[in-house]
Amino acid sequence: MDAAFTKAWASLARGCKELQAAVEGASGLRNQFHRPFPRARRSRHAGKAGYSLLEILIVLTIIALIAALVGPRLFAQLDRSKVTTARVQARGLETALETMRVDINRYPTQAEGLALLTQADPKVVTGWAGPYLAAAVPNDPWGKPYLYEPPKAENQPPAVVSLGADGKPGGTGNSADVRNNAGT
Repeated sequence: MDAAFTKAWASLARGCKELQAAVEGASGLRNQFHRPFPRARRSRHAGKAGYSLLEILIVLTIIALIAALVGPRLFAQLDRSKVTTARVQARGLETALETMRVDINRYPTQAEGLALLTQADPKVVTGWAGPYLAAAVPNDPWGKPYLYEPPKAENQPPAVVSLGADGKPGGTGNSADVRNNAGT
């Protein structure tokens, strides 16, 4: 039985090879028999990198959420920095006024105002050795001019005032008036 089985097996193997050769010749399917998994077809965009619309929308949403959380805090900080800047500028103007007072032995009148820090007629204002500021008198951080209030009493310094964000006397928060310490 073993010899008959071996003979039948050899005949079957020969038939399979003949069948395989016939199929390959007729249909050109040789590559399918030699490669167990055919290669995936490449699209014409396979080598190009990019982002999908969904990925872009997700990133934009995350950026919008961060801006919504951080934005108000940044604007509040900007308003606080404007108030601080106004205080520093008012003190700087007060210092310049004090230096000028030492030279001319008085503070400017209401009519002369802060302009006397940058220009004056030495014939009219004796002892003036200015200008006492490197540039023109600055505006406050909100773009409005500082107000000058001459001293109310002999021993008091003048007041340098910014009317704050709203530009009106009084107010609270960022709209409150900013004064130099001397003029309070």
